[in-house]
Amino acid sequence: MQISEIDNGNSFDWGNTSKDYAKYRDIYPNEFYQCILDLGLCKDGQKVLDIGTGTGVLPRNMYQYGAKWIGTDISGNQIEQAKLLSKEQGMDIIFYTCPAEEVTYEENTFDVITICQCIWYLDAKVIVEKFAKMLKPGGKLLILYMGWLPYEDEIAGKSEEIILKHNPNWSSYGDTVRPVFVPDELFTRFDIVLRKEFRVDVSFTREGWHGRMRACRGVGAAMNETQLKAWDEEHLRMLKENAQERFDVKHYVSIAELKVRK
Repeated sequence: MQISEIDNGNSFDWGNTSKDYAKYRDIYPNEFYQCILDLGLCKDGQKVLDIGTGTGVLPRNMYQYGAKWIGTDISGNQIEQAKLLSKEQGMDIIFYTCPAEEVTYEENTFDVITICQCIWYLDAKVIVEKFAKMLKPGGKLLILYMGWLPYEDEIAGKSEEIILKHNPNWSSYGDTVRPVFVPDELFTRFDIVLRKEFRVDVSFTREGWHGRMRACRGVGAAMNETQLKAWDEEHLRMLKENAQERFDVKHYVSIAELKVRK
């Protein structure tokens, strides 16, 4: 994937980090999922389409609440991992490879469409009309994000510095608590129901945080073998010198709930 506004236009491929993604990025805390349930979404027989599902983290963790899930992703490697994990867990979830802009269903098919950690990768001009039609009257589009806070958390800040040292084109550094991005194009067919941000502490082991960082866009999805080897060594050394075996990293969750205008 290559987007001019992201990472100075340099390419990245989530498929390169799918195994790390599957192992280390299933990290959303209970508060994240409870917030979705409190909105009355993704539960009780609702039909939900998860766009940019990756390894199926959202559908797999919310499967127990009774929604009927379909997950799509542009990366075949990500979908392969999603299928393996859901099969291991005995879950009946449909996963398939497809760019968001090419996903097609009949009108009034879904109660909810979720977009987690990927709204900025999508072509809003293309998806807005398609998604609006695929949703039932009163259907919801749920945009979700969770990020670490490098200016408030020492380990997160040091990790960012090391990524930038080895990949100075990475542009997702310096996050602060803020509303999740909602493309202007969506307002032609959707109304904002709710915006919400809240802080969470997420627990990691050294291995877990290292793996989570390796599975981010600026590292495993973008670095070549030489860069990745150098990053691995320096990041592991930093954790050994600065972190306990288990520690919390300060994060925040940001959600936008939109309602389709039929």
